[in-house]
Amino acid sequence: MLSLALVVALTTAVRQWVVEPRWIPSGSMVPTLQVRDLLLVDKLSPRLGCDSRLGDVVVFRPPDALLAMGYDESQVLIKRVVGRSGDRVAVHDGRLERNGQALREPWTVAPMTYGQSEATVPPHHLWVLGDNRNNSLDSHVWGPLPRNRVVGRALIRYWPPRHWGGIPGTPGIGCGDHHPRASPLAEVTLDRVA
Repeated sequence: MLSLALVVALTTAVRQWVVEPRWIPSGSMVPTLQVRDLLLVDKLSPRLGCDSRLGDVVVFRPPDALLAMGYDESQVLIKRVVGRSGDRVAVHDGRLERNGQALREPWTVAPMTYGQSEATVPPHHLWVLGDNRNNSLDSHVWGPLPRNRVVGRALIRYWPPRHWGGIPGTPGIGCGDHHPRASPLAEVTLDRVA
C-alpha cells in the first residue's frame, strides 16, 4: 500500500510541477499540431523563471479579454510566441512583421488574410498567434498575453505515433539561452519588406 501511495504522490507532483499531458482541441495550430494530437507540456521552465522565446509554442490560461468573452478560467489554449516585450508586431500584405522585418515562418501554410496595424508588446507580455493564422483566436484579436498566464510550453507530441517527436521551433526543458533568438526555427530567415 505504501508503494502505491508513493507512486500516486510522485505522479501527481510530476504532473503538477514538471510535465503534463495535453490534447489539441481545435485546428488553430494546424499544420504543426492536428486536432486530437497529444503532447507533453513543460511546466518546469516557467516555474524556474525562464522567459518564453520567439518560436516557442506555449500553453496558457485565457487572458482577461477571453474571460470577458466567456472562456472559463480553467481552460488552457496553445499558440506560438511571435513577439516579446518591446517588439513591434504587424501584419501587412499577408505577412507577419516583427520590428519592421517580414518573417518567413516554416510552420505556416497560407498568407494571412487579415491586416494588423503595428502594436508594441508591453513589458511582461507576449504576442502569440496560432500557426493556422486565418483560423485562430489569438493576439491579433484580443491583444498581448500577460506572461504570468503561461502554464508551460509544448515539448513533445506523443500521439499519434507517426507524428511522435519535438515541436518545430520549440527547444527542450529548461531556460537555455535567454536571447530572443534562442529558437533557431523562429528566426530562420528575416526578409526585408520591399
